Amino acid sequence: MNTYKLDTKMIHAGIVPDALTGAIMTPIYQTSTFVQVCPGQPQDYNYSRSANPTRKALEDALASLENGTQALAFSSGVAAIDAVIRLLESGDEVIASDKIYGGSYRLFTTIYQKFGIRFHFVNLNDPDEVNAHINPATKLIWAESPSNPLLTITDLVALTTLAKKNNLLLCVDNTFASPYLQNPIDFGADIIVHSATKYLGGHSDVLLGALVLKEEELYKKLHAIQNSCGAVPGPQDCFLVLRGIKTLHLRMQRHCENAEKIARFLHQHPLVEKVFWCGFEDHPGFELAKRQMRGFGGVVSFTLAEADVQKVFRFLSLVKLFSVAEGLGGVESLINHPATMSHSSLPAEQKLKIGIADNLIRLSIGVEHADDLIQDLGLAFEQL
Repeated sequence: MNTYKLDTKMIHAGIVPDALTGAIMTPIYQTSTFVQVCPGQPQDYNYSRSANPTRKALEDALASLENGTQALAFSSGVAAIDAVIRLLESGDEVIASDKIYGGSYRLFTTIYQKFGIRFHFVNLNDPDEVNAHINPATKLIWAESPSNPLLTITDLVALTTLAKKNNLLLCVDNTFASPYLQNPIDFGADIIVHSATKYLGGHSDVLLGALVLKEEELYKKLHAIQNSCGAVPGPQDCFLVLRGIKTLHLRMQRHCENAEKIARFLHQHPLVEKVFWCGFEDHPGFELAKRQMRGFGGVVSFTLAEADVQKVFRFLSLVKLFSVAEGLGGVESLINHPATMSHSSLPAEQKLKIGIADNLIRLSIGVEHADDLIQDLGLAFEQL
């Protein structure tokens, strides 16, 4: 399957016609257990926490899309992140991006730090800063590119070189790019994490996470964690993401096209202070994004000029097509205030350090007509 073009893999990866009926769509195996033909003898399926045919089809599809060898599906993106950290032991250390997603930061600092795992949040594009935190206890580098919500681009090749030199695992959160725009394993990443709730599902109707791997031993360790801890998705959720993947390439094309039009509209608007979109030539990561990605994504963030929190909240209340909501990556457009929503768990000093200001707004651009979205934003600006 990896010999096919990406658009073709979106349709066919992981999909095998049902042997019993010939159904072209993967059946939803809504069962908790499976009859064992010969007790005591191994078989592919015996209990759905360990394996389920619908989940297996999704995992095969994800592995193919990301050019990995194996994948594991979880009940949420955070559950997938949690499984990776469970590879570590008390006393181990992690070097993570300082521009990390708020949910990842919360999991690392409020859950795992108290078990003796130490996290360093640094600028991953500064080799000196990364090297300064590497020591014999370091086991993992955690990257996120593009980052949420400021769309910082991390040099994955440079990070891979550094990780391999020091015998460290490299995990890349690829949620914002999706497999359509970027494949971190091609740059040397050991683990890819997805909140499949976002672009992979694409319709705001499913909660699911995933890991994609290329090394068998690492897969076995994480599969044992998946089975032992039990944070697995149900077959209905797996089916929904399989369905979503079939249109991922079509949706991502439209997300990217719309995002560019809206970013350029915001860039020239007098009430906008700054626009964060990695497709601008003056964006610090523009050249890097062109090398690593096949497009600039469907998220645009911006700051309102001379605006306090109340003015930002008023703007959020004035838009009509953009729904105020957590999440991103669905066909509908969403608007988010990172400081009080997606990144509310970060301490005030951490928000200030990485640029999550009170006047920052994040847009998840949907697949509506771009002219309507621009008109919606324009009318909200006029009413401020």
